[in-house]
Amino acid sequence: MSVILTLLAALIATGACAYHRTSLRTWAVVTVVATLVVGLVAQAPWTMVILLIIELAIAVPLLMIGFRRKQISAPLLKLFAKVTPKLSETEQTALEAGTVGFEGELFSGKPDWHELLKQPKPVLSTEEQAFMDGPVEQLCAMLDDWQITHELADLPPDVWAFIKKHKFFGMIIPKQYGGLGFSALAHSAVLQKLATMSATVASTVAVPNSLGPAELLLHYGSDEQKNHYLPRLAVGEEIPCFALTGPYAGSDATSITDFGIVCKQMVDGVETLGLRLTFDKRYITLAPIATVVGLAFRMYDPDKLLGDKADLGITLALIPRSTAGLEIGRRHFPLNIPFQNGPVHGKDIFVPMSVLIGGPEMAGHGWRMLVECLSVGRAISLPSNATGGVRAAVAATGAYARMRKQFGLSIARFEGVEEALARIGGLTYATAALSRATAAAVDRGEKPAVPSAIAKYHATEFGRTIAGDAMDVHGGKAVQLGPKNYAGRAWQGVPIAITVEGANIMTRSLMIFGQGAIRCHPYVLKEMQALSIADYSERLKTFDRALFGHLGFGVSNAVRAFTLGITGSRIGDTAGDAYTRRYYRKLNRYSAALALCADTFMGVLGGKLKFKEKLSARLGDVLSYLYIASAMLKRYEDTGRPEADRPLLAWAFHECMWRIQTALDGAIRNFPVRPIAWLLRALVFPFGRREVPPSDRLGRRVAAIITAPGEARDRLMEWVYLTPSANNTIGRMNELLPDVIAAEPVERKFAKAQKAGQFKSHDYNGQLAEAEKAGILDAAEAALLKRVRDGVFEFISVDDFDPSELRAAHTRADKKSLADAA
Repeated sequence: MSVILTLLAALIATGACAYHRTSLRTWAVVTVVATLVVGLVAQAPWTMVILLIIELAIAVPLLMIGFRRKQISAPLLKLFAKVTPKLSETEQTALEAGTVGFEGELFSGKPDWHELLKQPKPVLSTEEQAFMDGPVEQLCAMLDDWQITHELADLPPDVWAFIKKHKFFGMIIPKQYGGLGFSALAHSAVLQKLATMSATVASTVAVPNSLGPAELLLHYGSDEQKNHYLPRLAVGEEIPCFALTGPYAGSDATSITDFGIVCKQMVDGVETLGLRLTFDKRYITLAPIATVVGLAFRMYDPDKLLGDKADLGITLALIPRSTAGLEIGRRHFPLNIPFQNGPVHGKDIFVPMSVLIGGPEMAGHGWRMLVECLSVGRAISLPSNATGGVRAAVAATGAYARMRKQFGLSIARFEGVEEALARIGGLTYATAALSRATAAAVDRGEKPAVPSAIAKYHATEFGRTIAGDAMDVHGGKAVQLGPKNYAGRAWQGVPIAITVEGANIMTRSLMIFGQGAIRCHPYVLKEMQALSIADYSERLKTFDRALFGHLGFGVSNAVRAFTLGITGSRIGDTAGDAYTRRYYRKLNRYSAALALCADTFMGVLGGKLKFKEKLSARLGDVLSYLYIASAMLKRYEDTGRPEADRPLLAWAFHECMWRIQTALDGAIRNFPVRPIAWLLRALVFPFGRREVPPSDRLGRRVAAIITAPGEARDRLMEWVYLTPSANNTIGRMNELLPDVIAAEPVERKFAKAQKAGQFKSHDYNGQLAEAEKAGILDAAEAALLKRVRDGVFEFISVDDFDPSELRAAHTRADKKSLADAA
């Protein structure tokens, strides 16, 4: 017994030091003291001596820094240099671009929640709110999505004029250049509100404010370029597009085949240094109407006119539409969401050197420029559009499910529908928090490479799920296209968001964990960077410090994952109130589990992990759901911890934990080195998989929230255009919703009389008149039921057309296509 006590003392001391991440020196002192004290008290001298010898044999060499570096770190440095995979140019640039925010804490295994909660609450300025209440509201009132998508396949001229007049294309351009100079949050809010009325308009406004010439000019343009272009872009005098993707270069943009050759040519009698460009681009938003084309190409200088280098690398330029030889104007037709999108071509086009963004000195820096700007644009555009769409789904589906009745009951009361409504409400809460978090990160000055990938992927995937559920709940109402159908075009447009700005398969499989594992890890990037240090002694010093920090980090995460697992996440530092404290502790546990698995996978598989995309995707899912859950907790705190929001938070949080558990289980189950997988399972899931998806009872509470007016529903519908108007069916539905709910007890009374056979009339209005005459209903109740009946009929009705109308629509579309081609 005395031997066991002494061993336990040493193990507990070691575990406590690892859990709290003490220094190596502190571990040595604490462990030796614990072994001595317990060994003497328990009278186990031989066990004590043996343990002390082992402890000192480990501690002394490691604490002798010079000896450790020479005898341990130096050989490991050589081995590390051999096994470290060589990064491609794409990967290297992506890793160096961007910054690390709170996602780094989530990868640490020991998040500092106070760092999250002390971040300022994102709010719109007075000017930004005025813009939302004024021009954005006015623009939404002008939009008829059926006209845009079916009749015109374009925005009406008055909408184009309004967008330009009120500087919707200049939201990110500073006021000194005539733009609005809005925050990322305001940019996001505008896109969300527009998306609730028209995905076409939201996409049109998004592009000039995300990855486009304005963003690139602001960061890299010369003063002359800024002064020339930015004022024109702000007021829509210039319409920008950016041409990156081509037939042979999509996700791997560094394989661009488009090229520019440095040469000299006579222009107006003057020999001019410039470029001869050849390019073939597609999927370029705003290209058909663009007046200035941002272009990515590979730049070559075979005659060494600029210097000694022949292959200068990827370069960016701004090409005026008037440039001779530029082929532009034809349109793609993206799934009945007819935002302007089309190809751009050119062969042997000559342009002067002045078209290069930033001038000749920025030649070859194009990929870095793109990656840095893309992380900002990706954090706002698609997540915001998706968030607007899912918020609108809450407003529309919640109201419709309460109004639509079958078998004498509101369909919202059917458990199958209730399940879909719960997903809509819970995932919308998560999506709104996620898009808010990435916008706030941009406003803090970050370039959130990893969070932007998380936001793009999960916001659009949640949008796909919610769009499917909304279609399911609406049934035939959502299938029959026409002016009354507000769901059909949203459903058609879902694949567009899934595929653009990095297809979701690639984003999940390659980007989230691929960048996160190195960028967010506290030591891996430092170890890799040490290899590039020229001075050997400094290289060894840097590597030694990172290596032993990494080893301690790994041991600590193993202990923390196991300890938090066996205690059911009931211990540890935390934040929040009494309600959310348990949530923070769960995140502590899975943060440690992620860090442990990531370290183990990278350490055992090395460079092969790069090609194990399914393993990387699962670990990326863990990081994603940790980030989403933390964003939801921050949103809960920022909104004053409202009790009404707790069912939404709880549903979304438990869904995240369930998905984290599934991802970790899948990663460990499929890890190819089985003994390591068994050990990981014992550490990560000591009592098995205990997380469960949100309960039916919780789902019922969420469904109840989104089908009745209330503060929680109002917060979910923030920035949805709800002003009742002829073109805003969702706004009119929500205006009627209080009457629908008020009418329910009256309807029950009326239905009881119907079942009792008290009416002779067979039509509804006749029965109402009889009920009022018989005193079953008073005049106000009868008027309420008639008003609700008439109002609901409009919203459950669907469009129908004379065959000639449909033929005429196709004829108009064909004629427009011929006109565009001409």
